[in-house]
Amino acid sequence: MPGPRCLVRGSMNVDEFFQGKRQALRKFKLKEIVRPGETISSENLVKRPGGKGANQAGALARAGAIVDLVGAVGHDAVWVRDQLRDTGISVENVSIVEENTGRALIQVNEAGENSIILYKGANYASIPPYEIHPDTTHAVFQNEIPLSSTIECLLRASSSHISTIFNPSPLPSVEELKTFPWKQLTWLIVNSGEALDLCKALSLEVAQDLDASTSAVNNAKPLLSALSSHMPTTNVVCTLGADGVLVQFVPEGDMSNSATPISFPAAKLHGTIRDTTGAGDCFTGYMVAGLMRLHGQNITDRDYDAVFKMAIQAAGMCVEKRGALASVPLLAEVEARLKSA
Repeated sequence: MPGPRCLVRGSMNVDEFFQGKRQALRKFKLKEIVRPGETISSENLVKRPGGKGANQAGALARAGAIVDLVGAVGHDAVWVRDQLRDTGISVENVSIVEENTGRALIQVNEAGENSIILYKGANYASIPPYEIHPDTTHAVFQNEIPLSSTIECLLRASSSHISTIFNPSPLPSVEELKTFPWKQLTWLIVNSGEALDLCKALSLEVAQDLDASTSAVNNAKPLLSALSSHMPTTNVVCTLGADGVLVQFVPEGDMSNSATPISFPAAKLHGTIRDTTGAGDCFTGYMVAGLMRLHGQNITDRDYDAVFKMAIQAAGMCVEKRGALASVPLLAEVEARLKSA
């Protein structure tokens, strides 16, 4: 019997990696991000599939999910579609358009922190109508395509009782955020900066001022409470990097009976942080894949605990390697790491 499927309506880019002299995959061999007026040499150029839509679809596939990607590339990079197909993603609804494929130019410093310049390209092109597979249980969205396209697909999914997941990165404009159909959203995934900006854009009253002397978790809790009050039918997830993940559940079931956000600690790394570029997309893909495995079940606190531990562990393993999609671990690798912990 066919299993649940996930629809990803999102971006597809060519990620351009510049190789440095001493390390095989330095996007830039930098101590710091390139400064204005500075020129840096590289020895080689590697191009790989990228874009938040493609990265999250790839993470879902590596986490064992059946995933359909809807998006567009140009004639200049049909290989992006083909390589994504090779990772196990269904690309039947990936259109080939006249516009050039989207691009991402990524800089990474020695601490693994990144800075990204995006060219939207084919991600903003018109694509033909597409059908949502009847076995689809979850739909994932980001913000590297026109927001109108995201909302159109989200409303279609919601009306079909499909769980909807939105990772609004980069954050839409204030006016777009004010008119977004939050009531149709099942899960919202943001980082702490996005949570703060979202609260400001929606003019939400936060219970306490942020305090630089307190922990990231304690600073994020009032933000999630404010967002949850504005969107009471949406589960809100806030990623906090080295401080783990904070989740405000919709009140139902065991764990989600609490009105207080639940904190999940970060994974313990087996090496240094090499590159954080794909960590957020890896987390999203593994989180949604975990939720898909629970579809149709009476979900308990232990179930949610397992989903988030798995997603956090996968993201932790992701930052130990260089690259975006290339650094996402396979499900068996994550399971083995959890067993050895």
